Amino acid sequence: MLRAEERVPGEVPLWRVPGWRERFGVEAGITGRGDDPMAPFDLGLWTDRPVGMVMQRWRAVRAAFPACPGLVLAHQVHGNTVLWHQANPGGWLLLEGADGHATASRGLLLAVTVADCVPVYLVAPSHGAIALLHAGWRGTAAGILANGLDLLQRETGATPSDVIMHAGVAISGPCYEVGAEVMTGVGRAAEGEGPWHLDIREVLLAQAARLGVAEATASSHCTARQRSDFFSHRASGGLDGRQVAYLAMP
Repeated sequence: MLRAEERVPGEVPLWRVPGWRERFGVEAGITGRGDDPMAPFDLGLWTDRPVGMVMQRWRAVRAAFPACPGLVLAHQVHGNTVLWHQANPGGWLLLEGADGHATASRGLLLAVTVADCVPVYLVAPSHGAIALLHAGWRGTAAGILANGLDLLQRETGATPSDVIMHAGVAISGPCYEVGAEVMTGVGRAAEGEGPWHLDIREVLLAQAARLGVAEATASSHCTARQRSDFFSHRASGGLDGRQVAYLAMP
């Protein structure tokens, strides 16, 4: 099922996963490019943008979630490591070498940076736990979704049948041209001469069905087609900024 994130009014360009606040009591969504084409709301930490400008935007994001005194983020490596956060440390925790976060702690804003890759939101409402994953094709091929679900089960007892999933704003299949190694890497046949087009969200939804996830939806937004709203690494030739997906239990 397709579900389009909705723009939230305000100075910070937030796009919210519809219905999740009402159904599950969580904050779930993603930042966007913003309305000023001359000063896009780039949150990339590993860019050549002025540090002060980037940090000012991060402070604005944190201020938009006053019920979340803690934020956790990692330097992502397109792998399948998902970290469990037992307690809310408060402040900003920046880690190395992980592509996902999970917690049962309230007030901790989980965050991943994306610019075509899929932010995967997981919530286990009956167990009071959430997880947020950064899933490019490598992480998808390496089983980051299964790892996130396994971690939730180990730490809280939540089985996949207890979990609701949303595959968020990302590049769409028609805009994502790939080689045979990408197709076969995610378990798809590379038929014909290629190149091929891959929708990673479709792959993740198929994985979710095999793993027994209770309910799974996907965003209808495309970062490459909607460059006035979102950043796209592929469509910009590697020159674009980054948006941040977020998930928290306030």
